[in-house]
This record gives sequence, C-alpha cells and structure tokens, in this order.
Amino acid sequence: MKKLLLAFLFLPVLTFAQDDLLSGVDSVATKETVQSAFKGLKIVNIESTKLAAKGDLYFIVAHRFGSIKDDFEGFYGLDNAMTQLKFLYGLTEWLTISGARSEMAYDFSLKYGLQSQIKDGFPFAIAGFSSLAINNTLKESNYPKLKFDNRLIYVQQLLISRKFNDKLSLELAPTVFHENFVDNDDQNNTQYAIGMGGRYKLGKRWSVNVDYAAHLNRASNSIYKNPLSVGVDLETGGHVFQMHFTSSQQIHEAGFLGQTTGDWGKGDIFFGFNLARVF
Repeated sequence: MKKLLLAFLFLPVLTFAQDDLLSGVDSVATKETVQSAFKGLKIVNIESTKLAAKGDLYFIVAHRFGSIKDDFEGFYGLDNAMTQLKFLYGLTEWLTISGARSEMAYDFSLKYGLQSQIKDGFPFAIAGFSSLAINNTLKESNYPKLKFDNRLIYVQQLLISRKFNDKLSLELAPTVFHENFVDNDDQNNTQYAIGMGGRYKLGKRWSVNVDYAAHLNRASNSIYKNPLSVGVDLETGGHVFQMHFTSSQQIHEAGFLGQTTGDWGKGDIFFGFNLARVF
C-alpha cells in the first residue's frame, strides 16, 4: 500500500517531464504567459501556484504564536509559539524542491508546474504539490510498538489558480493525504480536503490574502476543525513578508488540514508570519 501511495505521489512529476520534452517540438508560437497570480509561495497556509525561479535558494521562517485567547496568562499568544524552518530551491523553471523542520514534523516536498495561464488562451495556471512528512510528535514511551512507518504522512495536491485582473487572483486545491497513524479509531487514514484561497491587491506593495480548507471525510467525533486564515502580504525589495491570523497553529500540510484546533468564533486564533530570504 505504501509503495502504491509513493508511486501516486511522484507519477505527475514523471508525466510532466515527458510532456516538457515533447513541447520542444511544438512549432506553434509561444503565447503570452500571465504572471504573478500570487506573489508568495503560499497564499497563507495553502501552497500557491507560484514556483521558485531556477537557481533561487530560499530560507523561510514560518512562525505561529500561541492562541491570543490565552490572554495575559499566555502573554496574548507570545508564549507557546511554533516555528518551521525551511530551505527551498528552484531546481528548474518548473520544479521546486524543499525540506523543512518544525516541532511537529520533518517535511520534504516537490512543487511542479503543469500548465501556465495564457493571456487570451488557457484560463488557469495548474501546479502539483507532493510531500512526505515524518511525524515528530509520536513518542516510543507512549507507543512501545511504534515503527518508523507509523510516522509517515503523504500529501498530494492539485493547485488550480486564475488571475482575473491586476488585483484579484483565486485558487482551488483538491487534496488527498494519508497518515499512517491517526489518533482516532473512527478516522480513515486516507483523508480528503478541498482548499480554496485568494489574493486581492490593495496597493502597489500590499495585498490581503485568505485561505480555507474543507475536510471532506473527517470522523463525526473528531475534535478538529477546518482551518481559516486571513492575512496581508507586504512586498519589500523583491521579497514578500506575510503576516496573518489563522485558526491553525500547525504549519505542515497534514497538520493544518487534519488537526486544526482553533476556532474563530471563540477567539481561539493564532497570529503568525512567513518570512522568506532569497539567495
């Protein structure tokens, strides 16, 4: 089963590589590609269709403070923070690779361009995202029979975006993820979600970003909720600094898709930021 899942994750990459070679014999003149549906590599939590340029190396710090609901006792969220450190590299113009580490998981991923949005042509940009995470929260002291395979989490997303004009871009992200270990006997290991998000440009350097993910087969007795995030992007000298409020403190894909605990209706939300440095 695990070998089948791995084949499913990486089949789109092999298929696209073949298509990319065949495109070289296409004699049709290249049409104008629509650029910059999203300025950031993520909308807020959900991956955008943007890829790193070939040869660009990013160091990314993603930080989520504790819940602002903690009031003075938790220093209004400044205590109990969570951080992810990530290196991301543009291997080719169509393939971006990354490796990350947080308190929750090690995370390795590929993002690959499948189709660009074409002015007066194809109306969408399409990318694929595949990741393999290693759950770092499982302790052998709690699970004496724990095996390494129990820690593995697979994620596969199809990212479909459209830039409608200079201000508005929207995206859908159908997702399947498989956790080899779940903490609820009623929860299927293989889970499905549909992510959605958008960006609206407010000024030359500012935009407001929103993303949300609906879990489609969550167990009826689950304590977890769907993640909703709202933030702003600030472009500074070619870099994008993202600040946001989110109902999920977890940062890696399966974490915020499947294990969000916050609740906007109860003020149980987390302030955070994504800060990227390009080399």
